[in-house]
Amino acid sequence: MFSAFVAAHLRKSEGVATDPQSKNKARACMSCPICSGRLSACFKAKVLHKYEAQFEVCDGCGFLRARDPHWLAEAYAEAIAMADTGLVMRNGLLACKLAGVLYWVAGERGAGRYLDAAGGYGMLTRLMRDFGFDFYWADKYSSNLMARGYEYVKDLGQCQAVTAMEVIEHLTDPAKFVEETLAAAGSDTLVFSTQLYEGAVPDPHAWWYYAFATGQHIGFFQRRSLEALGRRLGLGFSSANGIHILSRKLVDERILGIVTNRWVCLASPWWTRRKLGSKTMDDQTSMLKALE
Repeated sequence: MFSAFVAAHLRKSEGVATDPQSKNKARACMSCPICSGRLSACFKAKVLHKYEAQFEVCDGCGFLRARDPHWLAEAYAEAIAMADTGLVMRNGLLACKLAGVLYWVAGERGAGRYLDAAGGYGMLTRLMRDFGFDFYWADKYSSNLMARGYEYVKDLGQCQAVTAMEVIEHLTDPAKFVEETLAAAGSDTLVFSTQLYEGAVPDPHAWWYYAFATGQHIGFFQRRSLEALGRRLGLGFSSANGIHILSRKLVDERILGIVTNRWVCLASPWWTRRKLGSKTMDDQTSMLKALE
């Protein structure tokens, strides 16, 4: 959902000349990109089995990041990206959780429009349409293979919410991504996923989510990190079972916890297809007509 998106950003930045404000930018990089707090070095780790990376944590909000992730272009090489063998199963589970969130928490009853940002090959967009939601795809740097014909353009109008699943931990500037993505969709709600940590910085020898071998995860959050991000953007924050929401709307976190439960969520697609009507066959009919 994110490899081509990040890789293209890297290519875009290559060869850019240093501007007169480069020193100020360098100093800004030494402060937390979430809350502007002080960053303190916490550990070093071997990334991609060969690069020694310095990790630092914000004393204010707990945001943990890799400093100067110069290896990212290599990390998004096709051979390494192909090692993500959990892609299909992860999309399936996330789609089940999203169905419950949008129906029971957001109150979707068929009229809302949604955007999957940095949507990769379109797998999540296709699944959500199959589940009855009017989902559209956007990704400036990837090919839409599974949800063709449902690319988001502004002429479609504003979106009830934007989704960005397993994206934010790959970004050097999460705040900019959230702000620009919501503005592009005319929305005030972002539903996203990332693994949070609590308390002290996780042991680099024990926490699987670091994923040092692939080098793609460069930012890690606590709940308070995302709360700080919300305050910066004027959004409230809610979270349960790996699904997080930044929104100006009130969210019942108790209901969010129920519908995102790993077992409860499996029933949501059956319910939403029944109540909203799956778009699978209608989409097929539309695409066949377009070929006439």
